[in-house]
Amino acid sequence: MRRTPASRRWLTALIAPVVLGLAACGTSDAGSADDKSAGAEIETVSITHAQGSQTFDRVPSKVLVFDSGALVTLNDLGVEIAGVPELNSLPENLSKFGTDQYEKVGTLKEPDFEKVNALAPDLIIIGGRSATAYDELSKIAPTIDVTVDNGDFLASFRDRTESLGKIFDKQDEVAQRLDALDVQSETVAALAAERDETGLIVLTTGGKISAYGPGSRFGIIHDPLGVQPASANLSVETHGDSISSEFIAESNPDILYVVDRDAAIGEEGKAAGSVLDNDLVDRTSAAKNGRIVFLDPFTWYIAPTGLSSVEAMVQTVGDSLQ
Repeated sequence: MRRTPASRRWLTALIAPVVLGLAACGTSDAGSADDKSAGAEIETVSITHAQGSQTFDRVPSKVLVFDSGALVTLNDLGVEIAGVPELNSLPENLSKFGTDQYEKVGTLKEPDFEKVNALAPDLIIIGGRSATAYDELSKIAPTIDVTVDNGDFLASFRDRTESLGKIFDKQDEVAQRLDALDVQSETVAALAAERDETGLIVLTTGGKISAYGPGSRFGIIHDPLGVQPASANLSVETHGDSISSEFIAESNPDILYVVDRDAAIGEEGKAAGSVLDNDLVDRTSAAKNGRIVFLDPFTWYIAPTGLSSVEAMVQTVGDSLQ
């Protein structure tokens, strides 16, 4: 079974002007000269989130983040964070959040409400796995839910990211990066239409395989980016459809996209490559043509709604179509 690394930078020339424009306004670490520091007053903004709305008239100075995607976005934008849940398998650029430098406030699914209360935050950000804690956390401090709607992924992601830009007075940087992402996404969708190829998204864990289609947690590949699904009517539920290697062979995708859940959560298990290394998978067009794409586990499984995550995801799909 041949593997295709999704690493080519084929859109560099396309997005270079936007990147240069962003650099002229300052990097994500430093922000622009007009960015307000934590605690500074800002023009009053109201944002709508997945479970309500919230108004801000100053930049939050003590922020707790229970959503990995939001953590990625705020780190991209250079926003200071006071506390995070216990996080495993962090990539190098986020490894600092696993240290004692940041207060640990429970887990993604189970916040430590006493610790959160003791820290007296100005803002709590939740989403995805932590969304069920909204009612309790809202009693402690202003809380927003940045869960993204997979059924309309890019539009929902844009709305949530713009909201974070408003709250932390990073509107200009967010706007430039989202506009560049729109251009990139449209280019990938046009390429997908030109190639008219099929793709199948699978997740492996504990030696088992699940498949995902349009509208699912990995549906960005099909819905806005236009890769045709190799199999119709797959579940949009979180855990997808349990399948076998026979299903993959029958679907015969031109491109097979693979997420290794065990690698994503730091558990020992049979690696995705081993699970899919068999005669049935090898007979697919994807395997024969070296187009089995192993997706970055953290980006696609842990933090798929982060700003730089989505930028990387769109890039990966574009690379897979080359």
